[in-house]
Amino acid sequence: MANPAFNEKSFSWLKNDWESMTISWSINKSIILVSLTVLSAVLAWGYVDIFLPFLIPLVIWAFVFSLVIIFKKETAPYLAPVYALLEWVVIATFSAFFETQYPGIVIQAVTATFAVFLTMLLLYKYRVIQVTQKFRSWVIAATWAIAVLYIISILGSLTWWFEVPFLHSNGPLWIWISIFIVGIAAFNLLLDFDMIEQWSKAHAPKYMEWFAWFGLLITLVWLYLEVLRLLSKIRSK
Repeated sequence: MANPAFNEKSFSWLKNDWESMTISWSINKSIILVSLTVLSAVLAWGYVDIFLPFLIPLVIWAFVFSLVIIFKKETAPYLAPVYALLEWVVIATFSAFFETQYPGIVIQAVTATFAVFLTMLLLYKYRVIQVTQKFRSWVIAATWAIAVLYIISILGSLTWWFEVPFLHSNGPLWIWISIFIVGIAAFNLLLDFDMIEQWSKAHAPKYMEWFAWFGLLITLVWLYLEVLRLLSKIRSK
């Protein structure tokens, strides 16, 4: 799958002799993780100056925890909550930076992100959009293309050689490209919902409930950052 936490290889070790995951309990786990992320973001918001010097170490630790969870899925019940706390401390710091430039943009981005999330959930639940193999392949290809562009942009910024225009410019073309990226992030939610449903039907072990919503949190954070970037471009015109 496009989301690194969700891929078909996960099915290779699924067995039916464990206590199985269910969609309902997965939702309960998601409420816990979302609550932790919101709580950590709110707490970090008032202490941005304190967290700012530790931003890079926090990013590194969040990345390390994510890799451990992805490759050792049974650690998800213990490490996913820690990842959620670290992730949103980082997100709160970035959000505070945008808020100082464009007052009110964070609440707009948060509202828009959860509106998109609920819309995608309803579209998936009522099968308005079918997650077919063709649809999945298209979304994965687009996601990888975006990832490559981001890697190129990061390398260019670190070397001071170049920058990718669509990440920073606010012209009409670049705004439409940002809208396209937000759309791809939203479509990734559909892929995540589909994978969670497949795991549930395959009687995945109970700890996969935590892992499932850890993976979904990755997509949700990406969506929020893209919405924040899009709104900043629109506000800067």
